[in-house]
Amino acid sequence: MPHSRTLRVSALAAVLLAGPVALGTTPAQAVTGTPVTDTAYGFTARVEFGDNDDTRRACSGVLVDTEWILTAASCFADNPAASLNVPAGAPKQKTTAVIGRTDLTGTQGADRRIVELVPRTDRDVVLARLNRPVTNVTPVALATSPAAAGEQLTFAGYGRTKTEWAPLKLHTGAYTVDAAAGTAANVTGKDGAAACAGDSGGPVVRGTGASATLAGLTSQSWQGGCFGTDAAETRTGAVVSRVDDLASWVSSKAGATRITDFNGDGVEDLAISDPKAAVGGDDGAGVVRIVYGGGKGTAQIDQDLEWVSGGSEPGDWFGESLATVDYNEDGYTDLVVGAPSEDIDTTADAGMVDVLYGAANGLGTGTLKDTHFEQGTGNGSLANSASEAGDRMGHSLAAGTTAAGEPFLLIGDPGEALGTVQKAGAAFYVRGGTNVIIHQDKTNVPGAVEANDRFGTTVAADSNHIAIGAPNEAIGTLADSGNLAVFNHGGSNGVPTPLFGMDQDADTVSGAAEAGDQFAGSLALVDYRPSGAAAATDSILAVGSPGEALDVNGVKKTEAGRVILFRVTAAGTYSEMGVLWQGTAEDTVSGTAEAGDRFGEKISAINAAPRAVGTAATMRIAVGVPGEAIGTTANAGAVETFSLLGAAGDNDVWIEAGNPAGLPGTAGAGQYVGRSINFTGGNLYIGMPYGPSLGAVHALPWANVTGGTKAPVTTYQPGAGGLPSVGGRFGYVAK
Repeated sequence: MPHSRTLRVSALAAVLLAGPVALGTTPAQAVTGTPVTDTAYGFTARVEFGDNDDTRRACSGVLVDTEWILTAASCFADNPAASLNVPAGAPKQKTTAVIGRTDLTGTQGADRRIVELVPRTDRDVVLARLNRPVTNVTPVALATSPAAAGEQLTFAGYGRTKTEWAPLKLHTGAYTVDAAAGTAANVTGKDGAAACAGDSGGPVVRGTGASATLAGLTSQSWQGGCFGTDAAETRTGAVVSRVDDLASWVSSKAGATRITDFNGDGVEDLAISDPKAAVGGDDGAGVVRIVYGGGKGTAQIDQDLEWVSGGSEPGDWFGESLATVDYNEDGYTDLVVGAPSEDIDTTADAGMVDVLYGAANGLGTGTLKDTHFEQGTGNGSLANSASEAGDRMGHSLAAGTTAAGEPFLLIGDPGEALGTVQKAGAAFYVRGGTNVIIHQDKTNVPGAVEANDRFGTTVAADSNHIAIGAPNEAIGTLADSGNLAVFNHGGSNGVPTPLFGMDQDADTVSGAAEAGDQFAGSLALVDYRPSGAAAATDSILAVGSPGEALDVNGVKKTEAGRVILFRVTAAGTYSEMGVLWQGTAEDTVSGTAEAGDRFGEKISAINAAPRAVGTAATMRIAVGVPGEAIGTTANAGAVETFSLLGAAGDNDVWIEAGNPAGLPGTAGAGQYVGRSINFTGGNLYIGMPYGPSLGAVHALPWANVTGGTKAPVTTYQPGAGGLPSVGGRFGYVAK
């Protein structure tokens, strides 16, 4: 970092404004105090904006959580002298942070990118999310009481000094509090110390070392004695933004689930697939329709777009599977689209997957647009494999970030032949610039390679574990009984570590393997922090068996279906937690188990507070029952929600068309409600691709599906809200 690099800053006002805490209208952006030579203030961050040396500028900040820093909103404002308003979401320009590096010529600490802003509207403060957690620097705790007049506080920053324009070392100085009121405090630098350009957002702490707590952030300063300031200016007064009352706000924002935000504006967006839609006369080519939140319009994504790989062809079913993740870690959600019926040249149904990148103006509008995955291309195992007829690569998808914050993809390839064994199945795991193939012929991967196992038909993942299902696996002579394999994400080599396999013949799994159970016909994984644990290093694994026959009051109900819940520990062990099924005369669970219900054909689970100890209120699962008959209406379908913790009948909610949960319309034959479900931190999305009409997606608010006070349901359907009046299976997947 050269000394000559220019920092763009504004001159401060020359006089104090009226009021007890106002200095000037222009923020201070560094310290004329003492260089730091140890790690006592290692939680301080240096924040840089832009990547052009001629225009790049800097502020300071402070690590308050492994994934979040606090800094000054004025650092991000377009014109901080006029307004401190900062849009929520991704920063307008590339913004990076160096944390825990008191000497910028060193390598200690961590380099991160800032990918999300959560601004305050009442003070010069913004909470900024980092692309990955910082694990080698201890965050500072927020103070719990305001600064008092006469109190001495320490401030730190990377801004200018008396003699340096862009110093390479963190500096500290002392403030004496003059007065505090509302959300700010007036302070004066002691012994000639002053906040200078580059110090805005830097920590102002009470105490030292491990006992230090964060009382505020430097906001404005007279910059007396700072390099480049008029020599006649000797005042060292400053304004500090209070943060001692923000602990609960920081905790709630840091612990919230991530939303899908393709354009980075802080408002949830929605991707809805219609894989049967025609494109340019090609029936079944498939489209994905994007609804940008906040009334910012809609968009159609298909393979005839110049920036999307491939080309629309009949029967591609582009969008048959979807997933979302910030794959390139820039703050914009990226859309992962599977087209498992895609022909590669003359190889039918080989399949492929694309990552379509978000940007400020929406998907595909940035410099990076599409990363394409197909067998025989790229690197790693994908490059060493070949597309074959019927592979159906992309039939299932999962995506997310590991506990270390590294993005990954898990791509099912259930039709993959292993040697001469047809449709044995496999999955590709993509992380860290490479990829590996996982199948049952790999060392330590549970199960045996057999024809028609279709390993990879279902996949699921969270930050701790991944699961791959083979619902067509034969257990002994019992066809389509089903099994699964569970892995952790492995080490830095990007290779998952096999942990265990599971089927219903195991003593640790309730029930018994039977032909047609389709155990692992659906899968869901969510991070879980049990009581007494410091972090969410365990997982809850939900396993659907939609073909399971149930004995209900002495009568066998074929394909009634059930879901089993397991706890998977960080050590790689598992234990059964409970079993979910529809009600009988002997329990309090809603609904009635009937033949053909196929309870558990689709499942979606959510931990609405992933940092906190798991509770019945925050950990939920939605279970599709697409074969449910409503009265005499066959295959109308339904959805039932449960807690992942506690007894099944304690807080389940039954959802069918027209009932109090708010799913609009009336039950219709062959609508198969429950085949398209997605639980998020705010809504349960229920797709209705089989009608009525061209299909729909209904967003049922969290309260509606968890037993709370009912709220209005939002409906997305062709011909409304900017969506065209065409479709074939609109709502097949909603993410």
